[in-house]
Amino acid sequence: MTKSSNLLYSEIQFFQRQAASLLLYQSVLQGEIAIAFLDLLQAIRYTDADGRDCLQAYGNYFRALAASNQTWEEYLINQILVAENPFTKLLQQQELTKLPPALITAAQHDLQILQSLYECNSAVLSEWVQIVAHLPVSPVVWYREPDQIAVEASLIASLPHLENWGDALEDLAVYYQQHGTGLFAQYRAFRWQNGQLTGIAHADGIKLSTLVGYESQKEALLKNTEFLLSGETALHVLLYGSRGSGKSSLVKALLNEYSERNLRLIEVAKSELQDLPQIVEQLRGVPQKFIIFVDDLSFEEDNDAFKALKVVLEGSLTAKPPNVVVYATSNRRHLIKEYFTDRPAPKDHEEVHAWDTMQEKLSFSDRFGLTITFTPADQKTYLQIVQHLAAQAGINITQQDLEYQALQWATRHNGRSGRTARQFIDFLKADLTLFAKNNNITTT
Repeated sequence: MTKSSNLLYSEIQFFQRQAASLLLYQSVLQGEIAIAFLDLLQAIRYTDADGRDCLQAYGNYFRALAASNQTWEEYLINQILVAENPFTKLLQQQELTKLPPALITAAQHDLQILQSLYECNSAVLSEWVQIVAHLPVSPVVWYREPDQIAVEASLIASLPHLENWGDALEDLAVYYQQHGTGLFAQYRAFRWQNGQLTGIAHADGIKLSTLVGYESQKEALLKNTEFLLSGETALHVLLYGSRGSGKSSLVKALLNEYSERNLRLIEVAKSELQDLPQIVEQLRGVPQKFIIFVDDLSFEEDNDAFKALKVVLEGSLTAKPPNVVVYATSNRRHLIKEYFTDRPAPKDHEEVHAWDTMQEKLSFSDRFGLTITFTPADQKTYLQIVQHLAAQAGINITQQDLEYQALQWATRHNGRSGRTARQFIDFLKADLTLFAKNNNITTT
């Protein structure tokens, strides 16, 4: 083995020891890219005679970077910014100066290690692969042009230029306190599924500006959401009314309006409502504000889901987190279905206070602090929605023709509603676009 090879293997061993000595930020090196990086170091250090293992490991590393559209440097910094560990979790509840000194020292230690790994970039690895695999030229290096890289935070831009990353601890503390960690730092929308939160990468992009009609209802919901975001006491909300009136769309649009102010939306299916107290506890003490969204709420009977929601709405011995509210939609004013057989009669001998039980069911919706009612759209409101959506879609036909077709559509389909208006405009736009293409007409 040559002297240069000995130096190379010593350097690789140094990086492997560095990676193994992380105390808090181990999660940074647990993603697909980091695993491919560590596997490549191992392959370079113990490559076979013809270097095939090393070349294959480099290919896996290159593919992982390309699939994520990140450089090694970007990946490392982004993982630091979303890392969830005892240090980052505690920072969201306490000031940096109040944390245990050992925790601060460990964080500084890890940042210095990650700084050294940052220097072991794709260009360096490519050169090493060339050496150990005896290639005439080095393998292709994954790289992105600087002007294609979106700088999402000043910290991303400034961290690489620090002489010692441990000095960035105060800036990191501010970042974690503002943006949170883990899933909450990576996603705006979530779904509770199989007992855990799952991030939604592509949330519904509907905007408040596309929703017209029901202005007083929108104003009431916006005001309550402002209470939540400003740290005031916000109420749980039931959005009740006719189908297709835009109840769900209005709640989803809040995310696109306020996500920059740390609002997050968690969708919980009716079948998962029994986990609601568990969900709420996971959200306690984190910097984001959360709307737990339950769509099309109703109950067949007094079941576990009903009891779990009742605990969250009314509270229990555990204090209610100030950063969580429930927004539910329903087509029913009385959320628990009642049957004529449920009503007490003089011959009933099963329960003395049967009327009390029935009233408990019927009054469940009153446990929401705010009920916002959406009445069916009249013709004027329906046409107003159609005209607004048509203007946004750039549909250029006469108002008379637009209204005539819109009313015909409502008659033949699902009646007058915001949903019907949206479906009509989507169909009309596609129809006009296809007609223009088939006839070589230029549309503006």
